[in-house]
Amino acid sequence: MAFVQFSATRVGLPFAFSVASLAVMFLVSACSRETAAPPATTPPPVPVTVVEMQPQNLPTTIELMAQTEGAKETEVRARVGGILLKRLYEEGASVKAGQPLFQIDPAPYELALAEVKAKAEQTAREEARLKGLLARQAISQKEYDDANSANAMAQAALRQAQLNLSWTTVTAPVSGISGRAIKSEGSLIGTADATPITSIYQTNPMWVRFGLSESDTASLPGGQLKAGMVGRVELILPDSSIYDKPGKINFLASTVDTTLGTQQLRAEFDNKDNRLLPGQFVRVRLQVGERAGVFLVPQAAVMQTEQARLVMLAGPDNKVVPRPVQTAEWQGRDWVITQGLQAGDKVIVDNLMKLRPGVTVAPSAPQAPAQQPAQAKQ
Repeated sequence: MAFVQFSATRVGLPFAFSVASLAVMFLVSACSRETAAPPATTPPPVPVTVVEMQPQNLPTTIELMAQTEGAKETEVRARVGGILLKRLYEEGASVKAGQPLFQIDPAPYELALAEVKAKAEQTAREEARLKGLLARQAISQKEYDDANSANAMAQAALRQAQLNLSWTTVTAPVSGISGRAIKSEGSLIGTADATPITSIYQTNPMWVRFGLSESDTASLPGGQLKAGMVGRVELILPDSSIYDKPGKINFLASTVDTTLGTQQLRAEFDNKDNRLLPGQFVRVRLQVGERAGVFLVPQAAVMQTEQARLVMLAGPDNKVVPRPVQTAEWQGRDWVITQGLQAGDKVIVDNLMKLRPGVTVAPSAPQAPAQQPAQAKQ
């Protein structure tokens, strides 16, 4: 067998370089197989903000829908009949007790008063004359008694006629905000049907009416609200602001309304500035006790699952630990947590979408709100 010897001189330089390149490639490939793959890099800790829990004593409150009403909503009615001549007040304006509101034609009552007055003067003179005769025993006692009784009835009729004339000016029975006039000038006012001609609403103090259902009182001792259990009454206005003046309960029903199925209550609030109007829909917050050893957690930190609500904690080794909790009501922007947390627990309040149980986090305390720069002096 013959062997063919290759050399660079016979086959040429390109072929020699190709063989050398293949040798280098095989050597690199072998070294790569012998070298172990580098380990995977560990993801960096997730930066989060944590709030350290401390137990607190918070008031137990009940928040209910309510409606305002005037302390006195008085219907103004005419005591005598006649033609309504004039309205003497501005509709919707404040009026004082005794202020004239309407004028009924007084002419018929002036004539009746003059007639009754003349009759009363006559009976008074007759009684005085007979009294002198009785002193001289010129008449019997019966004659004088009859004259005395006739004079008393005439004086009573005079007083009634004077009242009827005064009642032709219809006055406000109480102070408050006047309503619209139901009867206009020229209308015939009758007393048989006692139709009201306007209304007056006393707005200071302002009353707020509301009711408690069984679900509202389920957590109270005995399942019902009793006198003396309410410590503070707050009013929440339609714009969600808190009315700056606390109120007080001035009525607490001892029975349940069979129509509404609620225990009716009424609170009273100072309304000197007329900020509250009758008929407004508001909310009432009642403080009915104190809850000890509870925690406040921002609403954004509490997650809802199919089984329960839970929060994410930063454990001692900065690992994420889920913790089921039991919530009560809202306190401002926080949930009131009654069970599930302990003093010192660090609740994570942000970056919750990036967290899973066991993930390493880099916790930090909440930053203080930045202060507003002072305004430059003019």
